[in-house]
Amino acid sequence: MTNVRPKAEGQSDEDEVPDGGWGWVLVGALFVSTSLVFGLMRSLGIFFVEFVQYFEESAQAISWISSTGLAAQQFFSPLGAALCNAYDARVVVMTGGCLAGLGLILASQATCLVHLYLTMGLISGLGWGLVFTPMVATVMANFTRRRALVLGVGFSSIGLSSFAFNPLFQLLVETYAWRGALLILGALSLNIVPCGALIRPRRRSKAPAKADSESGSSRAALLRRVSSYLELSLLLERPYVTYTLAITLLNVGYFVPYFHLVAHSRQAGFSEYQAAFVMSAAGATDILGRVASGWFSDLGHYRSLHLLTVWTVLAGVFIMLLPVSSSAGSYAALMTISLFYGFCSGALTSLAFAVVPMIVGVERVMGALGLLQLIESGAGLLGTPLSGLLKDITGNYMASFVVAGGFLVLGSLTIATLPHYFSCEEPPPPQRRSLDEKDKGLHPELEQMHSSHTNHRGVNEVSSNPQECVA
Repeated sequence: MTNVRPKAEGQSDEDEVPDGGWGWVLVGALFVSTSLVFGLMRSLGIFFVEFVQYFEESAQAISWISSTGLAAQQFFSPLGAALCNAYDARVVVMTGGCLAGLGLILASQATCLVHLYLTMGLISGLGWGLVFTPMVATVMANFTRRRALVLGVGFSSIGLSSFAFNPLFQLLVETYAWRGALLILGALSLNIVPCGALIRPRRRSKAPAKADSESGSSRAALLRRVSSYLELSLLLERPYVTYTLAITLLNVGYFVPYFHLVAHSRQAGFSEYQAAFVMSAAGATDILGRVASGWFSDLGHYRSLHLLTVWTVLAGVFIMLLPVSSSAGSYAALMTISLFYGFCSGALTSLAFAVVPMIVGVERVMGALGLLQLIESGAGLLGTPLSGLLKDITGNYMASFVVAGGFLVLGSLTIATLPHYFSCEEPPPPQRRSLDEKDKGLHPELEQMHSSHTNHRGVNEVSSNPQECVA
């Protein structure tokens, strides 16, 4: 660590992280992979009506299919982060792509709901969990000043795919029935594999390997290493726990429109293609919201945390207004509210991940994202079935959407309890108590992020902390 001062004086941020280059190729890979994870997941509402009719089950029982997949994706995200820290993100993402496709292909042969829970839910969800967090962390490692914008561009594919997938899936279901449509979606998901292949292989260091051989026989050392891969120490830090709780509450209601808005539109008396186009329209404005939100946040006029709160409150309000807008049978009103909802839901997503480095520091992003996804998996598992249960009890989706929007508003209020929330200036990011990363086997891209972040702080701040300048 004795070379911290020379790096700060002699090198620029561009020397460490060029904010581009191969990073833009990885942004393209993130664009495609997220469309085949969340874009596909958002469009599964097309199959909701088909499953209800084929299996003759309640809305609550069918809702567990999508909820299981979402919860599995989030639950297994720490596993993906740990495997990337221990081995190679390239192999992990490619394996996840194979599992995502395999789950959907097997789902096409399902004969009961349990088969769909295990295939579309567990197997595909495991694959999605191995893809999303490593891809996001790898892209963030290649950018410093434009992270929010880059994530907005990468995540814009979710809205674009939602716009394209809903009518496409409806056409596939009508042409090949739901079994043939799922088979095609499984083959489509295998395109995640070449996206993972674009990640540069990891350069393994000999020093950590030597340390492993010396302490491998110690169970305590093994537990410490596993804990460092998962970044479990974050669970003892109040800002991270508070932010995770806020995102978890948000997650309860966030996905409800994507799974039930099509069914609600059908129940309101609109045709199949009109119902599918409502989600497509929301997906179109979702694209604009993600890019515009990331661009505006990077301008630095307002704190990203404050912007995240605004977008979350607005998204919650528009979710509540969705059933109200269609209560009079007005398709134009439903479409208008859907457009506003799509923009706000896309805008908050870009910032929800871009804020994480400000909460935990850039060097712990991989583990922080994994733990965040794990904890919010419970909300993703319960949110959609709760909405289905309310529909079964009341006979319509009014209560379902009102409760879902309420959870987003509650999440925004939780964000407001973060330390320094009401400050107009961004507080300095937290630092590790120890910067000796050899024993922690830090992922190489994240080491690059930490080095660039240290340089960006400047010479005066580095020299003010002698523990960082002396090994």
